[in-house]
Amino acid sequence: MLPKKLQNKLNSRIQDNAFRHLGRPNTLVDFSSNDYLGFSRSKAIFEKAHQYLLNHNLIQNGATGSRLLSGNHSLYTTVEQHISTFHNTESALIFNSGYDANLGFFSCVPQRNDSILYDEFCHASIRDGIKMSNAKAFKFKHNDLNDLTHQLSLRSASRNELNDVYIITESVFSMDGDSPDLKTLATICKKNKANLIIDEAHAIGIFGEKGSGLVNELQLEDFVFARIITFGKALGCHGAAILGNHDLKNYLINFSRAFIYTTALPPHSLATIQASYDEMLNQVQHDKIELQQNISFFKAEIQRLQLQHLFTTSNAAIQCCMISGNDLVKHISEALKNNGFDVKAILSPTVPKAKERLRFCLHSYNTHKEITKVLELLTTFTS
Repeated sequence: MLPKKLQNKLNSRIQDNAFRHLGRPNTLVDFSSNDYLGFSRSKAIFEKAHQYLLNHNLIQNGATGSRLLSGNHSLYTTVEQHISTFHNTESALIFNSGYDANLGFFSCVPQRNDSILYDEFCHASIRDGIKMSNAKAFKFKHNDLNDLTHQLSLRSASRNELNDVYIITESVFSMDGDSPDLKTLATICKKNKANLIIDEAHAIGIFGEKGSGLVNELQLEDFVFARIITFGKALGCHGAAILGNHDLKNYLINFSRAFIYTTALPPHSLATIQASYDEMLNQVQHDKIELQQNISFFKAEIQRLQLQHLFTTSNAAIQCCMISGNDLVKHISEALKNNGFDVKAILSPTVPKAKERLRFCLHSYNTHKEITKVLELLTTFTS
């Protein structure tokens, strides 16, 4: 049996209709996955990664150890150099996942007496990493740069030249699909000598030339101290990287526990990352155009069906329909599932109470017919 306190917490989740369970594979129309460009199902990427391993005699199932021990196989250098060139940055350091990258960065980079200012809607992995830091952390209102500026002014008087400030946001937020004013944010950081960190997990593949992200699209590379990119979304594979200068990479190799004390990714994971980037360079314009067309069509259908009052403002692949209450949003999600559409309900406590929502993830492979049908169904359940 579980200890009583743990069982009570589980019981509370059940009572709040917020109990999580693992889903099963299904054949429903996909409006839930992060596979925005369809790369995870790409036979060409799969075969190219396999052939690369054969051609370079990398026939092994595992990395055999951490990168500082025996796991730093030759593909790491190749892929990290490729990534840094693609994203126009000095260096890239690969981590095993986006969660590991955020934990590894925020737990070791901000130091005691430093200050961290983070958007209140930042991802759980960012917040967990901040909790492990010795720095002082403060959140600012979501995408509210006036509140950020006010908080910076409150702390400027007690700051000295040895105390750094780190400002953290996401270029596309995973729960709302919205974006901050990154150009103004970069100006604020420069003026206040603050280090800007941007999580680009949901922007890679969607924005920027060849899908390089919003930072590249806005030409803000020189204003950003570090970028966190992940491969498990539009790139359709697994892993993550931190982009920055060479000194930051060396620092992380020496002090990031999430990097130092974990077994490295196996060669086939790195080969798939490389093949996905090659696909971005060679083919993504077609997939990206189809995705952008679907985003525009989805938003037009929202207007036509007079559902705009329910949806957050987003130009990304994430479109959220706000439906308050775990019971109601789960009920509508199940109704859509029974009609053949996989649209996930996002429940509290993942989002605040009264901010529950249906999260529509759009893809290059969704059809206009599917988009129209799922939104027409939605009108019958929300009217």
